[in-house]
Amino acid sequence: MACAGDCPVARTARLIEGKWTTRIIRDLLGGTKRYSELQHSLAGISPKVLADRLKFLEREGLLSKTVYPVVPPHTDYTLTPLGMQLADLIAAMAAFGMRLPPAGAAPRNP
Repeated sequence: MACAGDCPVARTARLIEGKWTTRIIRDLLGGTKRYSELQHSLAGISPKVLADRLKFLEREGLLSKTVYPVVPPHTDYTLTPLGMQLADLIAAMAAFGMRLPPAGAAPRNP
């Protein structure tokens, strides 16, 4: 099945591509999180990459950001209804990943 640059699969792939995007979405499927909670759960992500990915997902309408005017600032991130629709995709990725061998292991028969 061919897929031109603007087909539904390509548009979805553009939204979830990158090393961290699906992990951010996965973490937010569990509910609202603060920036620091996301950074802690995503070991190895740089603050710049996390901030950039969150801005991108907000711009694309997949998450909403709420900033509370307190000192120090408190910011919450929550998936929008559109972002929540990615739950089945993330679950399918998890199910597929369970069938894969661990990194560095020989492939196994399904």
